[in-house]
Amino acid sequence: MLARKSIIPEEYVLARIAAENLRKPRIRDRPRKARFIAKNGACNLAHKNIREQGRFLQDIFTTLVDLKWRHTLVIFTMSFLCSWLLFAMMWWLVAFAHGDMDPSTESATNSTKWTPCVTCVRSFTSAFLFSIEVQVTIGFGGRMMTEECPLAITVLILQNIVGLIINAVMLGCIFMKTAQAHRRAETLIFSRQAVIAVRNGKLCFMFRVGDLRKSMIISASVRIQVVRKTTTPEGEIIPIHQVDIPVDNPIESNNIFLVAPLIICHVIDKRSPLYDISAADLALQDLELIVILEGVVETTGITTQARTSYIAEEILWGHRFVPIVTEEEGVYAVDYSKFGNTVKVAAPRCSARELDEKPSILIQTLQKSELSHQNSLRKRNSMRRNNSIRRSNSMRRTNSSLIVPKVQFITPEGSQSASET
Repeated sequence: MLARKSIIPEEYVLARIAAENLRKPRIRDRPRKARFIAKNGACNLAHKNIREQGRFLQDIFTTLVDLKWRHTLVIFTMSFLCSWLLFAMMWWLVAFAHGDMDPSTESATNSTKWTPCVTCVRSFTSAFLFSIEVQVTIGFGGRMMTEECPLAITVLILQNIVGLIINAVMLGCIFMKTAQAHRRAETLIFSRQAVIAVRNGKLCFMFRVGDLRKSMIISASVRIQVVRKTTTPEGEIIPIHQVDIPVDNPIESNNIFLVAPLIICHVIDKRSPLYDISAADLALQDLELIVILEGVVETTGITTQARTSYIAEEILWGHRFVPIVTEEEGVYAVDYSKFGNTVKVAAPRCSARELDEKPSILIQTLQKSELSHQNSLRKRNSMRRNNSIRRSNSMRRTNSSLIVPKVQFITPEGSQSASET
C-alpha cells in the first residue's frame, strides 16, 4: 500500500519553518561575572589542591565547628558509640581473665565463695550495658564494681576521664555551632541595590543598612572595599585587587548607632576609585563593592560580621532612597516594606572629576530639573482646571435638563393664562 502524501507541499513547510526561525529573536545571555562576595555574605571561593590536609586536624575543635550539621551529628554519635564499645571490650576482657564468664562460678557466686570483678557481667552484652552505665553515670542496681580486681578499678577511672573529655569537646562544639556569630548577622539586612546621587553638592555612593532585632549591635562600624581586576605598570595581573574607600561619617570614631535603618554614604572624591567613572561607563566597569558591617552582639558579647556586595548592574545612577522612619503618636515607626525603594532625582551623568572641574554642570542640571518640575506642576494644574470646567459644564447641563418648561392654557374666550407646574 502506498504511503499517503502530505496535503501541504514540502517546499512550503520548509519556507514557513525558516520564516518562524527568523522571527524569533536570538538572545545570547551575557556571561555573568563571578562575584567575590554573594548577596547573602557568603564568600564565593573554592579551595583546591590542598596537599597538607593534616593541618585541619591540628585544630580539631575549629574543624568540628566549621563542619556541616549532619557531619557534626554523625561524629557526635560515633564518638560515644566507639567509646562505649571500646570500654565494653575492656570490661569483657577483665571479666574473662578473672574467670567471671565460667558457668561454674555462677553457683559459687551465689554461695558467696566467689567474688567477681563486676557483678552480673556474663556476656559481651552485659559488659556493653555496664560500659554505658559507667560513662553516662546511670545505674539500675544490677551491675556494680567490687574491690576484687585492681585492674577493673583502673579501667573505671580511665573510662570516666575519657567520657568527660568527649562530653566537653562535643557539647562545646555543638554550643559553638548554635551560638555562632554569623547567625546574628542573619537579621542585619542591606538594600538590594545601591544608588549614586548628589548630596551636599557632591556625587555620593549610598546604600541602606538596618537591623531587624531590638537587641542592638554595639560599636558597629562599616567598611567598604572595591574589588577589581588590575594590572600593574610592570605587567603583573592582580585578579582580586582590594582597595579600601572611606565612609562619610560625622562621628570621629567611625562607629554608627544602628538603632534604626541608616543610609551609609561614600563621597566620590579624588581618593575614591569611582572618581573617573560616569553613568555611561558604570555598566562597562568590572568592579565589585564589598560592604562589611562589624559589631559586638549586645546579648552575648560575641563579635559578628555581616557582608554583602554590589556590582555595576546593582548600582542605580540618579536615584535616592525614600524615607521610611516616621513619628507616630510619640513613637518612631520604621516601615520595612519600603526599605529598598528608591526615587529618581536630578543628578549629572558625568563623572565626579568632570563635576569638580566644571561646577556649572551641577547648576545646569538642577535648573533643568527645576524647570521640568515647574512644567509638570503647570500641566497638573491645567489638567485640574480643565477637569473642573468639564465637571461644571456637565453639572449645568444636568440642571438645565431638570427645569420644568412653562405651559400655557387657552380658554374658549380667547384669553390666555400661563401657569407653571
